[in-house]
Amino acid sequence: MIETLTTWLNQNKIFNVGTLEYYWDGLTVTVQMVFLSLLIGLVIAIPLGILRTSKNPWINKPIWLYTYMFRGTPLLIQLYLIYYGLPAVPGVKDSFIWPLLANAFYPAMLAFILNTAAYTTEIIRGAIQQTPQGEIEAAKAYGMSWWLSMRRIILPNAFRRALPAYSNEVIFMLHASAIASVVTIIDLTGAARYIYSKYYAPFEAFTFVALIYLCLTFTIIYIFKRLEHNLMAHLRPVGS
Repeated sequence: MIETLTTWLNQNKIFNVGTLEYYWDGLTVTVQMVFLSLLIGLVIAIPLGILRTSKNPWINKPIWLYTYMFRGTPLLIQLYLIYYGLPAVPGVKDSFIWPLLANAFYPAMLAFILNTAAYTTEIIRGAIQQTPQGEIEAAKAYGMSWWLSMRRIILPNAFRRALPAYSNEVIFMLHASAIASVVTIIDLTGAARYIYSKYYAPFEAFTFVALIYLCLTFTIIYIFKRLEHNLMAHLRPVGS
């Protein structure tokens, strides 16, 4: 049976063993890029989201400017500025960061990190500001410091409230990662472009990639639904 399947794949123009390996490599690059961007972006966004709630304008205004710039401009433009713009800065090609910038994967991931961190910062800020005042007053009554109440009361509840919005951000980043192919990265979309150029079959190539993106999206939705179900268990009626 395996030999028959291998023979059929080799005889098929679009879905032979070679093209499926190309799709797999593209899928691996996409998943790696999106996962690392979201992980690093979340690590950056948590402290920025907390500081964004500060009433001190010297603290929250610079963060607001950063989020405003990255949320107000297209991700493709940000990618171009980092990929094409940074190498044009005098001294960059002679610096220690040039080996990283010369590899298209890292400039693309940097653009994705800065973009998702900006959106996630505002998501966390909004979730923190929605914390009921009674919970904050109760934490103060127990003698908790600002940091202790933030760690034990405010942030855990804020993360629960932020889950629906953050799930949309994760899906957005997955879909937006398709632009990485414009800077020579062979991700899923880049693999489809290569196979299209080789076999002149755009419909089959891009439809197959669209189905892969669809499966990834439904997987993300399922994971976040399970997270919401578990983290919001205390809000459901007993026995439901």
